[in-house]
Amino acid sequence: MVEIRFHGRGGQGAVTSAELTALAAIGEGKYAQAFPSFGPERRGAPVMAFVRVSDAPIVTREKVYEPDIVIVLDPTLLKIVNVEAGLKPGGIVILNTSLGADQVRKETGIKAKLATVDASKIAIETMRVPITNTTMLGALVKAAGVVEMKDLIEPIKHRFGPIAEKNLTACTRAFEETTVVEG
Repeated sequence: MVEIRFHGRGGQGAVTSAELTALAAIGEGKYAQAFPSFGPERRGAPVMAFVRVSDAPIVTREKVYEPDIVIVLDPTLLKIVNVEAGLKPGGIVILNTSLGADQVRKETGIKAKLATVDASKIAIETMRVPITNTTMLGALVKAAGVVEMKDLIEPIKHRFGPIAEKNLTACTRAFEETTVVEG
């Protein structure tokens, strides 16, 4: 089983990212679950969302405490959240940042395998909004291969309707621009 924890801010689409990942996995014939973790927070407050993907039925329903993958939609969260907390040995952090991996490590102390992509820039250039949810899914596919890019197409089209093509373009561009560096 692969367990993923998304870190974002309310309104950035972390919950949607988790749902789309689960739907893509189900489309591949796998078992998956996605769920958020937030209280009465307002837009912009830190939120988490979780995904589990498995080849076998998933019986646990608890929060993901030891993820294999951590995805950070908003780099400002690195100053207030320990995104590596509980990360399994050999795990990966996928980060939306304009910085290179060496600079990220220097500024944050992240020691894990690290995938970086300037998802904010891609989202603004492609969709004209700084919402990085589908953009970061392209980085997830490149860095961890939990699902295949082709299997994200239908869930994104269903969820975003008339703006799906822009989301798919951002997702594909992030896949192409993501850099992965071993820990």
